[in-house]
Amino acid sequence: MFSGSLVAIVTPMRSDGTVDLDAWARLIDFHVSNDTDGIIIGGTTGESATLSDVELRELAAHAYERVKGRLKLLVGAGVSGTAATVERVRAFSELPVDGLLVVTPAYNRPSQEGLYQHFAAVAAAARKPLVLYNVPARTAVDMKPTTVARLSKVAGIVGVKEAVPEVGRVRELIDRCGRDFAILSGDDATARASILAGAHGVISVTANVAPRVMSEMVVAARAGQSSRPEQLDGPLAALHRELFVEANPIPVKWLLAQMGLIGPRLRLPLTPLAEEHHAAVREAARAAGVL
Repeated sequence: MFSGSLVAIVTPMRSDGTVDLDAWARLIDFHVSNDTDGIIIGGTTGESATLSDVELRELAAHAYERVKGRLKLLVGAGVSGTAATVERVRAFSELPVDGLLVVTPAYNRPSQEGLYQHFAAVAAAARKPLVLYNVPARTAVDMKPTTVARLSKVAGIVGVKEAVPEVGRVRELIDRCGRDFAILSGDDATARASILAGAHGVISVTANVAPRVMSEMVVAARAGQSSRPEQLDGPLAALHRELFVEANPIPVKWLLAQMGLIGPRLRLPLTPLAEEHHAAVREAARAAGVL
């Protein structure tokens, strides 16, 4: 259901901190015209922790009108408490999107059984397909492949975004969950290797600024081509690295502003990219053909 190059899209903001819907329209058009397969609204890169439910609804509605069915739309719906996530998923199931991305509950550090019960309860409330999101670097909990395999049998759960940068983890997920369950890399630097190992695609930060090359790389890797994926991904290597020189999405929003697609504004507690990193990010972008 969900595959290819999906972008974990930024949320553009005006100088007063409000959501910039004009820039949002530009970003949507940018991805439609550059072969992005799907857009994740209000994920980590979209500053989900600072967005209100009203803002997420507005972003989803405008994206739906702009996309007109040409690519998939998912919206981030997970929060730290099970009851609050259930309520949010129930409400967001009414949005004009194709699915919901639900992150592991941060801060609580639940057991694997706690994770299973959390997501089972969320799935029971959802009326849109769910993609699990495992990002232990952010949440302080790692959902193991055995737990994902159990959840893959729960009705309505159709895939996982796996942000542990280990190809062996991807292989284990495929072996345990089967090939019909969507395994999506959540790490740009290892996405090519993960897709060559059998992952269905990537939810990418780099695709914010290099959508066409990311799309072409994913197509080539999914086709099992021998050298083409590396030829496409090699020039992006520095970009994959430098876009995380500070907390995501600080560097990628700075670079998108340099490209003239959005303004540079972030919401506190995030602050603009430190000047000491500007040259490295700019050089990585030039090497990738972005600037």
